[in-house]
Amino acid sequence: MKDEWIPANHPRADSLRIREALTRFHEDSIIVPSGLIAHGRGEAFDYLLGEVTIDEAKKALKVAAAAFLLAANPVISVNGNFAALCARDVVRLASLSRASVEINLFHRSASRERKIAAHMRRAGATTVLGVGKDASASLLETLSNRRRVDPRGLLKADTVLLALEDGDRTRALRKMDKLVIAVDLNPLSRTAQEASITIVDNVIRVMPLLCEEIKKLRSTTREDLVELLRSYDNRTNLSKCLDFISSRLKKLAKTDEVSEGSLPEEGLARISI
Repeated sequence: MKDEWIPANHPRADSLRIREALTRFHEDSIIVPSGLIAHGRGEAFDYLLGEVTIDEAKKALKVAAAAFLLAANPVISVNGNFAALCARDVVRLASLSRASVEINLFHRSASRERKIAAHMRRAGATTVLGVGKDASASLLETLSNRRRVDPRGLLKADTVLLALEDGDRTRALRKMDKLVIAVDLNPLSRTAQEASITIVDNVIRVMPLLCEEIKKLRSTTREDLVELLRSYDNRTNLSKCLDFISSRLKKLAKTDEVSEGSLPEEGLARISI
């Protein structure tokens, strides 16, 4: 990685490395400009969460893992950002859950599809669906290029994991009676609101945790896995995520500590008014 310029002790080192990587993927045409904007928006919400995986996200992660273990035809839907950030973890999750990996893009082109597929194969994926003519089926009520899906993948899937996506396709998948697991830092987004299970967290943190949670639940009985799903309410979970953000901001706003950015008295004395 060409990130030698980032000091190891920089408080935003990890974030800067991710931005650097995304910039390179943009230069390679795997990520489009709007994908960079989407990342910045997500990063802002991550600040609100304190850049940690909160309890509500952990609960949703456990339910998502149960859904994967119960699924007959799980599919991991990959766009440019998801591929750029989590290719190896996507491959690992697909292996653990016997899920298919399918490319689905809003800004679709044959060249971009091939580049993302090649990137996923370099990460270890043996089969990548949804490329070129393979995306021969259509989702109802979806007008964007995301409507194009692979009949072997998203069309017949019973469970779909998507990240950094849009609400229209999430709604369309739900109307087809598919269980949709969304990873979205914004609990107010249409994707978050329309999904069956929303994990309000950074996808970088989610994917390794989801893989580990699936391994933990492997020995759980089918009845107990089903009960996990039945006892989960996504609206309630999203509400608690918003409560967490609200409470955290109120706590930060009431702090009595003087911030490091405050002007010292000697500095104020030098100001001519």
